[in-house]
Amino acid sequence: MNSKRAAEIYASKDTIAVQLDGEPVWIENVDDANGMATVQVGAKPTNTKTVSVERLTEH
Repeated sequence: MNSKRAAEIYASKDTIAVQLDGEPVWIENVDDANGMATVQVGAKPTNTKTVSVERLTEH
């Protein structure tokens, strides 16, 4: 995925399935300048990771 698409998903009112290494995640923030995204892994709001948007896939 690229930063632009990650930002579009983050801003969308629709629910769009995104995965990180096969695990479902929610995009919490996108840092377009650095190509990074903060994602919530699973159902725990405190379980977040900051990763390259290139690691995210849309399903």
